[in-house]
Amino acid sequence: MTHTAPPDAAGPIQPHQRLVIIGSGPAGYTAAIYAARAMLTPVLIQGIQPGGQLTITTDVENWPGDASVMGPDLMARMENHAREMGARIVGDTVTGLDLSRRPFAITCDSGLALTADAVILATGAQARWLGLESEERFKGFGVSACATCDGFFYRGREVIVVGGGNTAVEEALFLTNFASKVTLVHRRGSLRAERIMQDRLLRHPKIEVVWHAEIAEITGTDNPLGVTGAVLRSTEDGRTWKLAADGVFIAIGHSPASGLVGDQLALKSGGYVQVEPGSTRTSVPGVFAAGDLTDDRYRQAITSAGMGCMAALDAEHWLAAQGQAEGAATPAGAAQAG
Repeated sequence: MTHTAPPDAAGPIQPHQRLVIIGSGPAGYTAAIYAARAMLTPVLIQGIQPGGQLTITTDVENWPGDASVMGPDLMARMENHAREMGARIVGDTVTGLDLSRRPFAITCDSGLALTADAVILATGAQARWLGLESEERFKGFGVSACATCDGFFYRGREVIVVGGGNTAVEEALFLTNFASKVTLVHRRGSLRAERIMQDRLLRHPKIEVVWHAEIAEITGTDNPLGVTGAVLRSTEDGRTWKLAADGVFIAIGHSPASGLVGDQLALKSGGYVQVEPGSTRTSVPGVFAAGDLTDDRYRQAITSAGMGCMAALDAEHWLAAQGQAEGAATPAGAAQAG
């Protein structure tokens, strides 16, 4: 049985759309804003975590125009902006996406079924975590997976970085700009990072490496909620000991949410969706990807938003070439921001 989406202020959503955006967060909402301005009347399906990773972030201090803004507040503003521009927001999760047929077929957890002439994928990525109960307890209160997002809060303080690859080494080196001491905890006796980066890390006076160790527990206080250190466990003999720290950064990689398209689109290392250089075009014409789903380098809210803009413009141009766009949001020759 085919279901239609619940009606909203603009009436029921029709089963066929020119453009469907899958995923919210900075990439998805920005794509929706620009696509709505281009009169594409996009439908955005939010996914299991509306607003993406920023909804579990406290203070955001690197979003231009806001010296400090709460992550959930920023995402709420972006969602409202997309709605005001005319995007249709659906609180549902896509469970099936068939890119082998045209129009593309989309099925959702609620039973909603749509077809679309073009699709923008903005499903994001999730940091890999250790899976500890104490880690979950202190997320956003001393436990982070993004040094460039949260390193500023640890000026003059001691932090732990967990991992041994390029991400961990990059995070540790970056944190030396703020922290008084950085302890890298690695479960093996050698790093997997590029040799030049290893050399920089091992020579740095602020960095100490603890080899053959893993985090057994993250310790902290309840009032106020905050990290005080970690219990380390030897991967060789199992002995444990405590290490004091004000923050713990988990840097064991990210997992892009590419499960919907893993066997339908070209992927690059790590499962990230491959796009053409300088664009958001994927290996299937009419399918575009933006944000952390394809970005294995920067992983910032602002770069995700920029890619969302690119995806909407790429989709608009592609649909126009197919004779399926209704024209731009502004008259030809009129000034546009960006």
